Amino acid sequence: MKGIGKKLGIAGCACAAAAALYGGYVFLTYHRIPDGLNQQIVRNTEEPCLKTGVSYRALTYNLGFGAYTPNFTFFMDGGKQSVAESAESVERCIRGAAETAAALEPDLLLFQEVDLDATRSHHINQYALLEEYFPGYDSTCAVNYDSAYLLVPPWEPHGKSLSSIAAFSRFPIETAVRRSLPVASGWRKLMDLDQCYSVMRLPVENGRELCLYLVHLSAYGHDDSVRAGQMDMLAEEVAAEVEKGNYVICGGDFNHDMKNTESSQENAYSWAHIFPRERLPEGICSAMDLLGEEERAALAESTRYTDVPYDPETSLQLTVDGFLISDNIAMELLEVVDTEYRYSDHNPVLLQFRLN
Repeated sequence: MKGIGKKLGIAGCACAAAAALYGGYVFLTYHRIPDGLNQQIVRNTEEPCLKTGVSYRALTYNLGFGAYTPNFTFFMDGGKQSVAESAESVERCIRGAAETAAALEPDLLLFQEVDLDATRSHHINQYALLEEYFPGYDSTCAVNYDSAYLLVPPWEPHGKSLSSIAAFSRFPIETAVRRSLPVASGWRKLMDLDQCYSVMRLPVENGRELCLYLVHLSAYGHDDSVRAGQMDMLAEEVAAEVEKGNYVICGGDFNHDMKNTESSQENAYSWAHIFPRERLPEGICSAMDLLGEEERAALAESTRYTDVPYDPETSLQLTVDGFLISDNIAMELLEVVDTEYRYSDHNPVLLQFRLN
């Protein structure tokens, strides 16, 4: 019995040491990407600059790193999975999403959760796949996070993720800059990872600029100060562009309820918080708020909760994706394109607009 006890003790000490070493590795390798990095721009467009009074289309689409088939459930939402079913499944999802987006003939595309090299998506370079579908577009991507190898959940480790946000434009992108957002501190930063938005400047024929913001705000944090800090940083920068007379479009996954104005969820989910309209600067509004009440209610939702496989009757759905626009831009159409979540846990959102 003493021998068995000794062996169990040694095994326990070994497990504790391994856990301590792994914890040290995760904390010591955690890093934030520096703020203000200039992004490389792939220049393909032969179109002239944007014009006033012309209708254009912008699309935002969270690709869910190519993992979210309708049956996929995510462990951080209470589901079971962490890694896409297969490399073939990832490629099918990304190609299906790209074909869906291209069919809508957008001039500007804003994609989130675009993996460059990640365990969870079988190391498929999704940005390279997207480039195949938009060959005549300028494009750029910003690394959103470059994580350590995460051993969670233990039955299917999420692994290491190099993930990005990516933009494509049928008109010239003059500059693109990555801005680092505030994130959670302490151990919670390991779930929030890094987080950023991208600022692109597109010249307009009247000498002004369209400042195009590609945003993906944090999802898995319940810290009010982080949510407020991210919105305030974005609002401050946007306000400066409005003051200059530039045009502003800010699109992406805000991880807030963009459709409703009063909470019926009692803030049960971090991404179900009502979008904080009161934090927007003067001259900027949510495109959703330019719709009438009946028009807004008739829209499809833009994301599903992934605790269980998708069921159109029972799955929790909300609209967390959309656009903010400056008041010198006229909105002509806002549509959530219902894909029945065939390629992602999100639906694309389409904005048709013109510059005044």
